[in-house]
Amino acid sequence: MGAPVLPIEDCISFLLAKAGQQMARRFRDALAKYDVTPVQYAVLSALWEKQGLSSADLSSRLVIDSATMTGLVLRMEALGFLARRPDPEDRRVSRVYLTSRGLRLRKPLIKAVVELNRKVAEELGGQASAFWTSLRQLGDAAPQKAA
Repeated sequence: MGAPVLPIEDCISFLLAKAGQQMARRFRDALAKYDVTPVQYAVLSALWEKQGLSSADLSSRLVIDSATMTGLVLRMEALGFLARRPDPEDRRVSRVYLTSRGLRLRKPLIKAVVELNRKVAEELGGQASAFWTSLRQLGDAAPQKAA
């Protein structure tokens, strides 16, 4: 006989993946009426915090590889959410700025995300704060090496 079988429903990776799928669907649904995807929301949010970031800055901030970020910025520029301008100090670098359309989306998108967060917190009851903390810990955790 081998080791006891661990049902997949008890595997942390499975549980996180399933929860992630459900939350991603709910997030997409919350943003859909604004024709914004979750990853586009992340870019907009970073630029609401600070305009004029480079694609490399955005890649680092959002933990998205540079090729993906380049395509994302180009698509968002074509959609009229943002504009690229050459860096005055280094013309090889483009800085990313929100357009009036990107700026106008701030209030309704933040309202939609706050409402989704509120609903999830309500579903979790008194465990919501601890859950958010745990997710941050898991997201920031470096892999542990075996002793």
